[in-house]
Amino acid sequence: MAPGLGVSLPEIRLGGRAVLSAATLDFAGGKVTALLGPSGVGKSTLLRLLAGLLPLPAGARVAPADGAPLAGRVAWMGQQDLLLPWLTLLDNVCLGARLRGERPDQPRARALIAAVGLEGREGARPAELSGGMRQRAALARTLMEDRPFVLMDEPFSAVDAPTRHRLQSLAAGLLHGRTVLLVTHDPLEALRLAHRILVLRPGPRGAVPEDLPMPPAPPLRAAHDPAVLAAQAALLERLAEAA
Repeated sequence: MAPGLGVSLPEIRLGGRAVLSAATLDFAGGKVTALLGPSGVGKSTLLRLLAGLLPLPAGARVAPADGAPLAGRVAWMGQQDLLLPWLTLLDNVCLGARLRGERPDQPRARALIAAVGLEGREGARPAELSGGMRQRAALARTLMEDRPFVLMDEPFSAVDAPTRHRLQSLAAGLLHGRTVLLVTHDPLEALRLAHRILVLRPGPRGAVPEDLPMPPAPPLRAAHDPAVLAAQAALLERLAEAA
């Protein structure tokens, strides 16, 4: 089970505009936390701060519960698959090791490719794969990094609804035990996958995170569960209020 993550941030400003209010957040270890809110409210900014893609401001604290540094223990998966078109599927999944000058663990890569349902396509180039296949390959590449913290920025939004549903089910199993922060605009996706939902609502000094009630069943929740459907309606209303 991955450790939890404590985050304390001062007010975050970008381009002179307040994006995120000062906040202290604790993300439970081994659980999925979904971040929702209107576009431009700071969801992706928060992920980029944690990933080290933006510098942490003075006074910020990011502290894994096990006391070890966060740096080097984060995997990232975004909306675009970002597969390199000249590499095979297998080489794309092994890309992180290659960039670090390490010998790729090909048996592990092949096992992950099989786990995401792409066994037999190891030699295929990205142009030979459908959008859903490419996102599955991106998921395998993310898991290949074997990091305890996984940051996902709208990872399934570029595919059609049935494919997104299948990818959610796949991700729920393969990410089990990791501490996951998931940015999504899809209330149903959040309700199926997350143990906790935070809505970022705009405020005069940046977005303010607000916890929402969750359905009683644990993830992965069925899309047709009446409690999930009721929570989806309530979440849509809350998001409309926050916009």
